[in-house]
Amino acid sequence: MRNGPILGAVLAGGRSSRFGSDKAMALLNGKTLIDHASASLAPHVAELVICGRADGLADRPHPDMGPLGGLNAALHHALSHGFVGVLTTGCDMPLYPDTLPAALIGDRPTILKNQQLLGWWPATLAFELDAHLNEENNRSIYGWLDRIHAREVDIPGLILPNINRPEDLARL
Repeated sequence: MRNGPILGAVLAGGRSSRFGSDKAMALLNGKTLIDHASASLAPHVAELVICGRADGLADRPHPDMGPLGGLNAALHHALSHGFVGVLTTGCDMPLYPDTLPAALIGDRPTILKNQQLLGWWPATLAFELDAHLNEENNRSIYGWLDRIHAREVDIPGLILPNINRPEDLARL
C-alpha cells in the first residue's frame, strides 16, 4: 500500500488532434483544463508535476511519446526523488474525486475502468516502461496495461468528464 510520499502527474503531452487545438489550454469556467486537472489532483499527492509540456517534465525517452512518454518521465522522477509511486490524470480530466486515491493505490498498477490515464503506478515500474518503449510496439497504453497486468477498478455510479472534442467542453 502507501508506504511513502506519492507523486502526482498530469499527463499533458498529447497532440489534441480530436480537439483541434491545445486542449490543455482550453478554458472551463475561466480556468484552463490543465489548471483544473492540477488543482483536483494536488490535494492527494506530496508533489505535482506536469508531463509532456515545455514547462514540465519532458517525455521519456524522447518528445512526442504520448501518455506513456509522460508516465515514463513521471516514474523516473518518482524513483529518483524518493516517491513510492505516481497517481496520474490527464490534462483533459478536470475532476479527480476524493475517493479515487484509496481505490487505486495498492501494491500493483491500477487504473479506473474506461479511464486509463487515471491510474496508480508504483515507481519500480520505471525500468519496465523503458524496456516497453524501446521495443517495437505501437506505444498503446492498452499494450502497456496488458504487459504489467494492471488491475482495473470500477466505481459504480462514478462518471467523470473526459474532454476530447470541443463539444465535450461545451457540454460542461
